Amino acid sequence: MEGLMLDVPLLLSSFLWRTERLFHDKRIITRLSTGGYHSYDYREFGQRVRRLANSLGALGITHGDVVATLAWNHYRHLECYYGVPVMGATLHTVNMRLFEDQQAYTLNHAGARVLLLDADQVPAVERLVEIGIPKVEAFVIMHDGTMPVTNLSPVYSYEQLMARASSEFEFPTFDENTAAAICYTSAATGDPKGVVYSHRALVLQSLILGMNGMLGVDESAVWMPISPMFHANAWCVPHTCLAQGADIVLTGEHPLDRDYLQIIADKRVTGVNAAVTVGQMMRDYIERSGEHLDLSSLKLMWLGAQAPPRGLLDWWMTTNGTRAFTGYGMTESSPQVCFNFTKSTLADAPIEEDWARRTSGGLPIPLMQIKIVDEDDDELPWDGTSIGTVCLRAPYTARGYLNVEAESTSTKLAGWFKSGDVAVIDPDGYVTVKDRIRDHIKSGGEWISSIDLENALMTHPGVREAMVVGVPHEKWQERPVALVVKRDPEVSTADLTRYLTDRFAKWWLPDEYIFLDELPKTSMGKLDKKRARATLGQLRAGST
Repeated sequence: MEGLMLDVPLLLSSFLWRTERLFHDKRIITRLSTGGYHSYDYREFGQRVRRLANSLGALGITHGDVVATLAWNHYRHLECYYGVPVMGATLHTVNMRLFEDQQAYTLNHAGARVLLLDADQVPAVERLVEIGIPKVEAFVIMHDGTMPVTNLSPVYSYEQLMARASSEFEFPTFDENTAAAICYTSAATGDPKGVVYSHRALVLQSLILGMNGMLGVDESAVWMPISPMFHANAWCVPHTCLAQGADIVLTGEHPLDRDYLQIIADKRVTGVNAAVTVGQMMRDYIERSGEHLDLSSLKLMWLGAQAPPRGLLDWWMTTNGTRAFTGYGMTESSPQVCFNFTKSTLADAPIEEDWARRTSGGLPIPLMQIKIVDEDDDELPWDGTSIGTVCLRAPYTARGYLNVEAESTSTKLAGWFKSGDVAVIDPDGYVTVKDRIRDHIKSGGEWISSIDLENALMTHPGVREAMVVGVPHEKWQERPVALVVKRDPEVSTADLTRYLTDRFAKWWLPDEYIFLDELPKTSMGKLDKKRARATLGQLRAGST
């Protein structure tokens, strides 16, 4: 017997239908680089989304076409989040932090026909044209004031197109598995890989994030997604906020650490999501400047991209009353896999056990199945000690990459996505990522977790940032070396060795500490261990 439910597809347009009617007076606010803020309500947003869909139609975009953006976090970019997918086209958010040849590769690989860009990105796109992006048929510049001078052709003004377009557009109904957005991985090795998100995946992920026990966004929230809209849909937070009717505050072009803090104070922001490094930058600015900004409205800070140090989470709670927390995700899972909260049955756990869970990746989110496997793809137990490769299965997890032949997998993993992460899962279901497979350090036949060492080092009051990498060793195969940015200039190698001695076995301790002014990071703010190894090689070469 089949259920007697209406067959209504899960489409992003359903969020807009609800928000326009129930929360039409809630606001979308964008910081302007010229000073002040742009602000409008969801009613006007919906009208402009329809104008954009009609404008793209006038440029020849139809169902199944790809439209790209190269833009910061602002209201026009948010209009693209809906104006493109609601017409059945696919939005490709180009990562502006990739190298130019990688950007050109993604545009060509995705087959983008129209590119919408911010005015400050005009020189970059002119260089992309020189490299070769022949599939792009039109350029649309999102700007205020005078149209910038450019040799891009044909080129249009976003606002002029919008002014000519009708605000009447009927959202079509189509299959919920239709592609809504494409995000490319940050290319740690080889070319970037395209992850294609369906409407179904984004709707499900957004609804889950809005649940109590997850991000818990409701219509009273004033949320600022600091994570870039050009990567993994800013962790799906803009969609979640729109679905829930929350005010959205966007950071605008070229934001700096003080800008984030000023926006929080000005607009009484209640929550942000950002890379761990951004949370550190804001803390450091407050400590360094001594400037008083009223951040009392900020209740929640979701930090991701890497495991946050305990000291950072504690600082925000102690200093500002802000609950900083983390999760675990990846581009291939729309992007969340786990979310961190303390189960009620564990509320009275000893403090060290509690902190171990709070700095883990957290618990798998609803509809997510997860397991860890050994080298033979056999499942390992959830005992908190067995280390294996993370495998995922959920209706918002990728089954492959755009135009990439699927890799062969064992029958044991049929229907699962095998990640490149190594983790343990404790009996309560908390997932602790120990490393990327390529970053796990094997010394004398035993594994050393670089992440565990990094997290421990960053709890030292004299350490601002730390990264641990494995280097070749004649006897032990690999040994750990720590790259450290100091908070206290007096911190020494001996201090850090003593600090770690009580926490780890002697053979885990780094053989060497190298003190730097800053650590290399990827385009998404993660520690870049590939560049770190190259930097380490240069430093050692220079000393010989």
